[in-house]
Amino acid sequence: MADTARRPDHRYGNRPTMKDVAARAGVGLKTVSRVVNGEPGVTAETERRVQAAIEVLGFRRNDSARVLRKGRTATVGLVLEDLADPFYGPLSRAVEEVARAHGALLVNGSSAEDPDREQELALALCARRVDGLIVIPSGDDHRYLEPEIRAGVATVFVDRPAGLIEADAVLSDSFGGSLEGVAHLIAHGHRRIGFIGDRPRIHTSAERLRGYRAAMEDAGLPVRDAWVALGPTDPGRVRAAVRGMLTGPEPVTAFFAGNNRVTVTVVRVLAGHPRPVALVGFDDIELADLLGITVIAQDAAALGRTAAERLFRRLEGGGGAPERVVLGTTLLVRGSGELPPPGA
Repeated sequence: MADTARRPDHRYGNRPTMKDVAARAGVGLKTVSRVVNGEPGVTAETERRVQAAIEVLGFRRNDSARVLRKGRTATVGLVLEDLADPFYGPLSRAVEEVARAHGALLVNGSSAEDPDREQELALALCARRVDGLIVIPSGDDHRYLEPEIRAGVATVFVDRPAGLIEADAVLSDSFGGSLEGVAHLIAHGHRRIGFIGDRPRIHTSAERLRGYRAAMEDAGLPVRDAWVALGPTDPGRVRAAVRGMLTGPEPVTAFFAGNNRVTVTVVRVLAGHPRPVALVGFDDIELADLLGITVIAQDAAALGRTAAERLFRRLEGGGGAPERVVLGTTLLVRGSGELPPPGA
């Protein structure tokens, strides 16, 4: 005969309540509340009976009701650009760890680089009464969040600043990293350097292009229009840009790739090119150390952790004007980057 001693005895679809636990254990509601919330004043035998009833019934404490009484839901929302992008894995994990340390649950979703979807997702999270939002923006107008921020939803932007509103932001030094990466190529003898980046409206793309131009200008080098390609990071567009720069009247001898997705496609194209071409990429990628790819590395986990810590400081009453925090990047030199000898 099947053992039913541990099976919940409430009807399917009706969650057991504290009243059910109290009735089964033969105690009052206050006693059950004390046991559930770890409060003193309950004998060991009574606690044992209550815990046994909880186990048999499958009772779970209603944390939502408990935290709503305190004016909080103990949840925070994270709006990412693309959940499939490896850059966002450590960032999301860092946010989750900080949230967990503060007793909060993280809920996240992807905007798919669509400003309308970003707005829809952010407002849906606010409608579910998250205490705070961390946003990696796709759009450049965030006035839609002003009523939520005024209502008390703490909001921090990561990787890119907010558009048309004042809000906390935690960024990597895209300009400085790009400047350093292109200067590294110049120091190794390159004079014709191609830049392939993301859409120009994206803050990080614009800043990295600005760093590229500044490095070329500092070295007294021209920047031909044919050496710069901005747009979607899909492989087809990037492949066409790489091949165009390699076969034009002034072919480039090196590339600076504006992000990890661009770098991957550039590597694939260069693998079939007959001559060595140098490459520096913004963002590290998997196996870059084995392939000898020099990169400008940003600390995604530090971005997430810094943003989450700032969010919880706001939630705990930390006031003051919104601030912008810029984290440094690191040049990881792996390939020689030198020009090949003539005729090679």
